[in-house]
Amino acid sequence: MDTSADVPRHRAIVAVDIEDSTKRTNSVRTRLRTVLFELLDEALAAGGIGRKHRDPFVDRGDGALCLIRPFDQLPKTLLLTTVVPALAVLLEKHAESRPELAFRLRVAVHAGEVHRDSRASYGEDVDIACRLVDAPELKRRLRETTAPLALAVSQEIHRAVVRHGYPGIDRAAFTQAVHIKLGEERLRGWLYTPEAGEPEEGLTA
Repeated sequence: MDTSADVPRHRAIVAVDIEDSTKRTNSVRTRLRTVLFELLDEALAAGGIGRKHRDPFVDRGDGALCLIRPFDQLPKTLLLTTVVPALAVLLEKHAESRPELAFRLRVAVHAGEVHRDSRASYGEDVDIACRLVDAPELKRRLRETTAPLALAVSQEIHRAVVRHGYPGIDRAAFTQAVHIKLGEERLRGWLYTPEAGEPEEGLTA
């Protein structure tokens, strides 16, 4: 089996970024990073995604990339119906118990081909996830809500998962409102806007 960096491997990609982390001191940011990785571990575990099912977290300083390996018992729907809601609940509980370290997250979900070398994971689909989580529309969405996180999904995730309205996913609650540029290509993403859909069990904000 070829294990070179030139061979892509499919991954579901969850990108997260701490809101307004640059307004914190370095000592506080150190503590926030510790909590962030702990909460990500817990949220993924809530969806049955253990460390054997994913690559090591990719550290983005004030955020992270979670790269989840394909596995029949872990469909991508779990990210929207279980993992993201669990992360929202964990953020709320953390804020209640440690208000001085409370923080909110921008979250982006994508899937695609990922390369890895001795330094890190990389590739076009990693870039897409990073562009989504840093999109101005997602930042504005988080500013406008009191929810613990704001979510965007890529066109690929919307096409393959959201638009089919699988159990626990309200497709009407996603609005095509994110525009990103990758090289010369312009791509679109979708914001989770629960007020636009019908209340359903599963993904809530």
